[in-house]
Amino acid sequence: MSRNSKLTPLIGTAAAAVLLLTACGGGGGESPNEGMLDGVDLTAGSKEFTESVVLSQITSKALEDAGASIEDQTGISGSATVREALESDEVDFYWDYTGTGWVNILGNTTEDVPDDLFEAVSEADADNGIAWLDPAPFENTYRIAVKNDFAESNGLETMSDAAKFISDNEDQGKVCAASEFVNRDDGLPGLEEAYGFEFSDVVELDLNLIYPQVGKKCQFGEVFSTDARIKANDMTVLEDDKDFFVQYQGSMTLRQDTLDEHPEIAEIMDPISEKLTNEVMMELNGRVDTDGEMPEDVAEEWLEDQGLIGG
Repeated sequence: MSRNSKLTPLIGTAAAAVLLLTACGGGGGESPNEGMLDGVDLTAGSKEFTESVVLSQITSKALEDAGASIEDQTGISGSATVREALESDEVDFYWDYTGTGWVNILGNTTEDVPDDLFEAVSEADADNGIAWLDPAPFENTYRIAVKNDFAESNGLETMSDAAKFISDNEDQGKVCAASEFVNRDDGLPGLEEAYGFEFSDVVELDLNLIYPQVGKKCQFGEVFSTDARIKANDMTVLEDDKDFFVQYQGSMTLRQDTLDEHPEIAEIMDPISEKLTNEVMMELNGRVDTDGEMPEDVAEEWLEDQGLIGG
């Protein structure tokens, strides 16, 4: 079977839609950061998946509440593309992950990962003129998942279980995955090498289409560990028992010159990042992906509920 079959073309991202959002405060209530960024113009970026957009909307709402005007260019397709947009001044900030920084941006391997990955990434990327603000406590890691009933009937709990199963049952070894995961060293190629197997077929899909296709077009699927659609689609996440996947702790990234010019950004974001736990991110992601709410509405309501912006 072909390892590059495609079910459907990738869905266009929201990057084409650029909205200029004006600073309007928090809607009448007292703002904890009122006036700190008056007159500052910034452009928000994000990757195309829900969590990245939600995080950027949270940041945008908080900076707007402090007086900034934010141009919205969220939804850029691909890690390399949004990083290039940051480096070339097309966007001023977006959220990235330590694993992505270590492997894809800095060019390291998934082996010999330092104990304090955030410190290593932030120090190394400083040479590129990019600042990583203090990370949030959540970690959104790549995982492989299957339907609950498929896992139970075939005794699948770990990736080692899956590797043996696929080697013995090639007709049931198809994986649905997004193009980025298929091509990243810390994604599919490295995973197969670490566990000594190959999926019998790879179906490339837009990330948002993977979850409903597991159990239909594919037995296995790429997922993110904080994605609420795992539970909504009755899926079992397979344990990475060989610890292949690198830690993916979330952090806001921006150019160092932007941070030097507006150090208030870090002061505003610190108490926000501290509250972004795995549970919080899964809830916020679920409100978008499962409940159909808009990311900007979810972000604003959460910030108001936490007393982090004016209400």
